[in-house]
Amino acid sequence: MLAYLAKRLGYYAVLLVVAVFLSYVLASLALDPRAYFAGRQPPISPIAVDQHLTALGINDHQPLLGRFGHWADRAVLHGDLGRTIDDEPVNAEFARRLGVSLRLLLIGTVLGTGLGVLAGAWTAVRQYKLSDRVVTLASFALLSTPVFLLAVLLKTGAIWFNTTTGTDVIQFTGEATPGLSGGLWAILRDRGVHLLLPTISVALFAIASYSRYQRSTMLDVLGSDYLRTARAKGLRRHTALLRHGLRTALIPMSTYFSYGFLALFTGATFTETIFGWHGMGEWFISSINKNDVNSVVAVNIFAAVVVLASGFLADLLNAALDPRVRHA
Repeated sequence: MLAYLAKRLGYYAVLLVVAVFLSYVLASLALDPRAYFAGRQPPISPIAVDQHLTALGINDHQPLLGRFGHWADRAVLHGDLGRTIDDEPVNAEFARRLGVSLRLLLIGTVLGTGLGVLAGAWTAVRQYKLSDRVVTLASFALLSTPVFLLAVLLKTGAIWFNTTTGTDVIQFTGEATPGLSGGLWAILRDRGVHLLLPTISVALFAIASYSRYQRSTMLDVLGSDYLRTARAKGLRRHTALLRHGLRTALIPMSTYFSYGFLALFTGATFTETIFGWHGMGEWFISSINKNDVNSVVAVNIFAAVVVLASGFLADLLNAALDPRVRHA
């Protein structure tokens, strides 16, 4: 098993290097940092713009590979991702935004994945019954609803609830209440209230998506010979389903998890923007609007690391669930 995981880890390391190189090249070719300084009053001279872009390492008048080499040298040897187009350290902004996105993504993803797997397995066992049809209808309704529309609907529902009850129980703008005073419990409660709607927005999509795939894989397992053999040996139905059925059905789901996480990250971009969370998604959109090459590359690296780390986690789960992988 260790040899298998070491091989996969080396594979992901190579993919990460390729992803970093392509991110830098594509961002440098697609974005025009000079446009950020156009139309300023008073106008900025082309010489001053050249000097500023050269200092940032994003001067498009210099060879692309040379710029990438200088950036990679700083990033690898010193952990320096460069400076933003406003001449602020990318590392500091990256760390701040990363904390915000992780607080939002981790809770919603773990909650959505767990509930989605349970809902899929449960509806498969109760195939074509009322509960199966209700969950299926709700899942397809959620999957057909754009993420940004779902976030807006949740926000509208919160406004209606607060107006109807005459309270401000549900907070939906920002990560915390500015200038809040009080003890630890008051701060945690305020954070939880602000986290409620964004987490639901992320989790609902995950539940709908994972429940469909889990239901399909579970149905394939329910008619298998080994499950009937386990029942014939005297195992109770729920024991056979959990020990032999669900465990086998989770194997293909572990692979889907690594690719589904990128969709969650994309959805979080809209969620952060609508609910006023200043995370990686909002930073990515703002950086594109500013033609900020270094910041866009930093966000792309984060997305690549998230997907590859999810893939490695899927390999771990696959090895834990499938004995053939462990002894390969």
